[in-house]
Amino acid sequence: MKILDANGARIPALGLGTFQLKGNQCAELVEHALRNGYDHIDTAAMYENEEAVGAGIRASGRPRDELFVTTKVWPSEVHDGAFQRSAEASLKRLGLDHVDLLLIHWPPKDNDIEGWAALLDEAVERGWTRHVGVSNFTTTLLRQIAAALKHPLTVNQVENHPYLDQSKLRDCCAELGMALIAYCPLFKGRRLFEDPTIAALAKAKNKTAVQIVLRWHLQHEGAGAIPKTATPSRVLENIDIFDFALSDQEMASLSALKSANSRLCDYDISPDWDRP
Repeated sequence: MKILDANGARIPALGLGTFQLKGNQCAELVEHALRNGYDHIDTAAMYENEEAVGAGIRASGRPRDELFVTTKVWPSEVHDGAFQRSAEASLKRLGLDHVDLLLIHWPPKDNDIEGWAALLDEAVERGWTRHVGVSNFTTTLLRQIAAALKHPLTVNQVENHPYLDQSKLRDCCAELGMALIAYCPLFKGRRLFEDPTIAALAKAKNKTAVQIVLRWHLQHEGAGAIPKTATPSRVLENIDIFDFALSDQEMASLSALKSANSRLCDYDISPDWDRP
């Protein structure tokens, strides 16, 4: 498994995303992943599945110190009092005394950079998390909050796939010593798997389109991905990507697909995204 070194954090580059997974299905998929090579599990308070994630972790029998667990605080809770309650409630639901990474899920609209930083610092100092990061932050916001923190940012978790140009964010994360972790790394399936460039590479490598795209993610320096699936066989398919490599030319051919500039996750809550 590729490990990302990000400002003191050692993050398994491939993790299991759990958005929209609930109840027994979620717990069983987490257990299945942890028994089959995964060490990194991603959840969030907003997903309403932290109890199930915790149940899956316990059922796996894996030692806690072998695992990397990420959760997130929703932006409406990123203020004094609510943030602390959210972090403590996540730990209680997970059944853990700490997580490895705590993220601000989306940048709040109040633009209180100093306040956000103070809350993340407090989470480390109280032992609720080993590391802190953010999700859906732009380059401007990343640099602002990084400058305000005592404890370094380790991750910016963002939508990323071959159809979206995230080169500015990738460069900014590298500049700040952070990792860029992709959600929606497979463009939710959709037309990505039928793309002729990806289909040709899959045929040439005797791999699936999914595996080609995930390999593209992990061959970027400082980059990882947390694909979500509800299918146990796909959990195994997603991790079977370490027995082949893409050449520089093949990587470039996939990166060229960014001209599509297709973003799936753009909401009222979104910041003013970086432009290509």
